[in-house]
Amino acid sequence: MPSIFKAGLAGLALILSPIMLVSASANDEAVEAMQEYLMFSEYEAGIILPQQINEEIFNSVLFVDTRDEEQYEAATIPGAVHIEWREVLDRIDEIPEDTKTVLFCNTGSLSAQAAFALRVAGRSNVVVLQTGFTGWQKDAAYKPE
Repeated sequence: MPSIFKAGLAGLALILSPIMLVSASANDEAVEAMQEYLMFSEYEAGIILPQQINEEIFNSVLFVDTRDEEQYEAATIPGAVHIEWREVLDRIDEIPEDTKTVLFCNTGSLSAQAAFALRVAGRSNVVVLQTGFTGWQKDAAYKPE
């Protein structure tokens, strides 16, 4: 192997080493934050059931529809804002820290991923609507007319 090629590889390794260490460190911090959240969360800490949403709760929370634009436009919980589940961290500033925020999708699975990401990012005020929009339509204790 030519020495100039070896020198190039050595230089590339020197350049990439700090980048790889930063990436590994950031990954470790993210895993640690997720582990901490999982270990100290109560079993039902991150959910709300449609049956719990009475008029008082309905009027005191922010609903965030995490479904895609087409589903949001077709039907949503009155007053809900639209932030697709993949965008919650990019748009975290639109989610207030001082108001209980209920994330929902159709069934609760995608909004659960979004809520988990937000909780790991430090937002303890977010919960998932268990059974999602479908459950809210069927079982909500209060639905404004």
